Amino acid sequence: MNKEILDICGKLIPPAYILQGSQARTSHENKIKQLFQHASKSFFNGWDEQTVELLLQELAVMDSNNFPGNCGVGEREGRIASSLVARRHYRLCHGIGRSGDITAVQPKAAGSSVVMKVANNLVLDAIKLSGIHSAASCFVVPMATGMALVLCMLTMKLKRPNAKYVLWPRIDQKSCYKSMVTAGLEPVVIENLLVGDELTTNISSIKNKIKDLGAENILCIMTTTSCFTPRVPDRLEEIGIICKENNIPHLVNNAYGLQSSKCTHLIQQAARVGRVDAVVQSLDKNFMVPVGGAIIAGFDKGFIEEIGKSYPGRASASPSLDIFITLLSLGSQGYKKLLKDRKEMFTYLSTSLSGCATKFGERLLQTKNNPISLGITLTLENDPKGEKATEIGSMLFTRFVSGTRVVAPGKDSEVSGHVFKNFGSHSDNYPTAYLTAAAAIGITKSDVDLFIGRLEKVLTKLKQKTSTPNIESGQNQML
Repeated sequence: MNKEILDICGKLIPPAYILQGSQARTSHENKIKQLFQHASKSFFNGWDEQTVELLLQELAVMDSNNFPGNCGVGEREGRIASSLVARRHYRLCHGIGRSGDITAVQPKAAGSSVVMKVANNLVLDAIKLSGIHSAASCFVVPMATGMALVLCMLTMKLKRPNAKYVLWPRIDQKSCYKSMVTAGLEPVVIENLLVGDELTTNISSIKNKIKDLGAENILCIMTTTSCFTPRVPDRLEEIGIICKENNIPHLVNNAYGLQSSKCTHLIQQAARVGRVDAVVQSLDKNFMVPVGGAIIAGFDKGFIEEIGKSYPGRASASPSLDIFITLLSLGSQGYKKLLKDRKEMFTYLSTSLSGCATKFGERLLQTKNNPISLGITLTLENDPKGEKATEIGSMLFTRFVSGTRVVAPGKDSEVSGHVFKNFGSHSDNYPTAYLTAAAAIGITKSDVDLFIGRLEKVLTKLKQKTSTPNIESGQNQML
């Protein structure tokens, strides 16, 4: 309320009470003022829900669909049939961007445009806080990681129209391979090297492919940071140097790597000593918001702006609104605590999973360079096709354990015309079946304890099911 309205209210009830209420509102408004003046400084202490909602309501009345007496005669006027849908979006209904640039301001939607701009600023602060200190620019796109990678490659294609190959150290995630095919490019799969239990980047093979194909014919090298064990993050620094020396763009798939200081350090170092053109990461995997958004970031502000201008048409504001609310609610301290807790839970999961594996004659895979995903061997008797191993995954899922992966040798899969041998293992010849679990952001000690307890019951049941019953004692070892 402005001063005039407050003065009128002071004639209805004692002015002292109005003053007290006004001071309370001013405390909310000071936070909002600080946000607009210094976004990075405001991203320090988390806001209460009342302040966040007050801001959203104030911004919503700035959009034309909420103007009193507004007369809209166009084809896109922010009309919403369901009041439930309108409330779900805080009546910010125009989306973000314009037809020529996803980061452009909309004349009809000043409030939504403010949300978009501030959300991008807050996300850039979070990226720097996570360890990519030199990031110059970023923006949120209403697409998951795979399509965000497509947008980056199509923008690169504008600058390198004759290039058609993408060098890609193998990671068995279908969306990664399909992103290159969808962009009209030809993926060149670089098989990984097995070093101990780890699968790591084959640098020599990358260099040889550049010689064979010619650097000018290669659109980019797409590397990966976050991935399922036994795959570990690519050797980004070495690849960054190769890209710089050969003038080849470098695109980093950092899907859920923002939550890992190791992954962000690799990106920062690769940009420092070599070349990194764009980094793509998921919103839901790093910030615990609904699926449907990604962040495109980079070290050259001009190139990131070019990617934004390549996005055709306007875009949904939902992912921007989700991350806007989340980061204001968490604050930098809250997000830093989530990162710290995740790292501690990784250690706890590693110890717990190792103990469980040893108890059943298995072992923890030694993949020290993967900071998020862990795995244990599944060396079950009489299981050459991995049928018993994959049964473990099904048994866990029916016991409400989600997120684990069981990979057994022998499963081939065709993805957009390319056949991957032993799909899921990131290798044609990984020597053992295994189960993976991840210590991702938001995981709790209770999650780990429940998982280990249920895994032990499943392994006990499976081991007893496949062993010979003790006839002499008459004991039935089935659970």
